[in-house]
Amino acid sequence: MNDLTLRRTIMDELEFLPHIDAAAIGVTLENGVVVLRGHVRTYAEKIAAERAVQSVKGVVAVAEELEVRVSGAHTIDDGVIASRCLDLIRWDTAISKEPIHIKVQHGWVTIEGNVEWQYQKDAVKALIQQLQGIVGIDNFLAIKPKDSIQDIKTLIEEALARSAELDAGKIHVTVHGNQVTLEGTVNRWLERKAVEHTAWAVPGVYRVENHLLIS
Repeated sequence: MNDLTLRRTIMDELEFLPHIDAAAIGVTLENGVVVLRGHVRTYAEKIAAERAVQSVKGVVAVAEELEVRVSGAHTIDDGVIASRCLDLIRWDTAISKEPIHIKVQHGWVTIEGNVEWQYQKDAVKALIQQLQGIVGIDNFLAIKPKDSIQDIKTLIEEALARSAELDAGKIHVTVHGNQVTLEGTVNRWLERKAVEHTAWAVPGVYRVENHLLIS
């Protein structure tokens, strides 16, 4: 698929989603690498636009430069945003009970603290990014599992082999201490992200270097 056709497909995907204002988003690309510029109304819309583009076949990478512009009617005090963030975290039973600290400055949320699993770190961000008034999130939660799992490589490879959507034979996993490096090829951008999420799901993983190429 050439860049012109791919760009039209991306715009069609953005225009198809009712919660995204595609008219305010500009799309440029070269050799499958997409750059999104413009503005959106909420942080949740920003995330949705990025995910929509990543789902399009032929996209190999996305550089997202969208600005969140909160209108006057939707402006919310930083203290109110911080309070709502903490309430969401307290109400979610899947999130670690370790203290999580929230700071909000001009709508930008900073999250700090410790969790045991990557999915908990992701869950905190997923909860908060839906709130009105947020313009950005820095997720500095550290992953500190209580139990040490030694054979990280085997656990990741077994999980990849169980997936019907992935060709595990084309994926190479290297582990040095608590750092995982992923190499090889996948067919789509979403598969690349799925492999990375699989690696993060293993306890004891502190860092994942994703060098997978899209074939």
